[in-house]
Amino acid sequence: MFTVRGLSHKLFVFQRYTNIPLMATTLSDTRVSAFSTGSPIHAPPKRVGTHNGSFHCDEALGCFMIRLTDKFSGAEIVRSRDPQLLDTLDAVLDVGGVYDPSRDRFDHHQKGFDEVFGHGFATKLSSAGLVYKHYGMEIIAKELQLDEGHPDVLRLYLAIYKSFMEAIDAIDNGINQYDTDQPPRYVNNTNLSSRVGRFNLDWTDPDQSAERENEAFQLAMTLAGKEFLERVGYYAKSWLPARSIIMESLAARGDIDPSGEIMVLTRFCPWKLHLFELEEEMKINPLIKYVLYQDDRSKHWRVQAVAISPEKFESRKPLPSQWRGLRDEELSREAGIPGGVFVHMSGFIGGNKSFEGTLAMARAALKL
Repeated sequence: MFTVRGLSHKLFVFQRYTNIPLMATTLSDTRVSAFSTGSPIHAPPKRVGTHNGSFHCDEALGCFMIRLTDKFSGAEIVRSRDPQLLDTLDAVLDVGGVYDPSRDRFDHHQKGFDEVFGHGFATKLSSAGLVYKHYGMEIIAKELQLDEGHPDVLRLYLAIYKSFMEAIDAIDNGINQYDTDQPPRYVNNTNLSSRVGRFNLDWTDPDQSAERENEAFQLAMTLAGKEFLERVGYYAKSWLPARSIIMESLAARGDIDPSGEIMVLTRFCPWKLHLFELEEEMKINPLIKYVLYQDDRSKHWRVQAVAISPEKFESRKPLPSQWRGLRDEELSREAGIPGGVFVHMSGFIGGNKSFEGTLAMARAALKL
């Protein structure tokens, strides 16, 4: 699991991006910028190239991630579009028109490129996705301090692609989240790709030098990398332990109610995504309709209706309409179950003062 050593490693990683010495040179008519932390050993550091000019989230995150590997630890980042210079570098991301992992070439703009992550994912990869595809297992294993062959490494590798990396790939490649010809109902510029993009120099800024551009890219790398490592930390410290709890709760569902449609959490944890995945893996039939858990603050119990899918608000079987919006004694009288606390107006969640009362609500709701 996540350890203090792992957290210290993160602090070290962020420290490497603080006060980085910057260098800007000119080759022919091409503006080139590079920065490096130096290397703790005598051998010269590896050099990782990406394009200069306006940048996006994918190459900022890709450059951050590749420096987490043993092969490119402490690598110098060189920003240029000069093909002769790029040919001399140890790795090249998001420029150069070549995808060849054997030479650490990770561009995705060339004609005919259609590489995807695999494992059931069909989104075209960006440069960040390419780096993650080939080095993600190593990065995750190092953060977990486990061997790459450990099953938890593969679980996190896939989960982080699904929850974090795939959106970056899709946004960079201009893939809509929904299949529709209707305009979006609202604008969302709060995603990581948008926030990284805002580090680009404003066109009104009088200083458009390579040095200023490079400083902005450094900030973009740090932001993207920080969020990536935070996501890995969450999945290591919270997501994996929760998965074990959900598996145990699913296995014991028959002891709770003969229907097998009611699950009780022995300890509250993030359960929704795990439940959908584990229902499929464990071939659960019938599907879970209600999840019971204790509220840590009030110590009352909750009964929550399971949604029809992770991204939907609609429930598989909402709590009965005649209970909705009622509280306390009024709810207890209507349901015929003592200890009622509330039922939400939408019927997706309700509460009772005791476990027995909450279980009775779930059982009654199955029949109503």
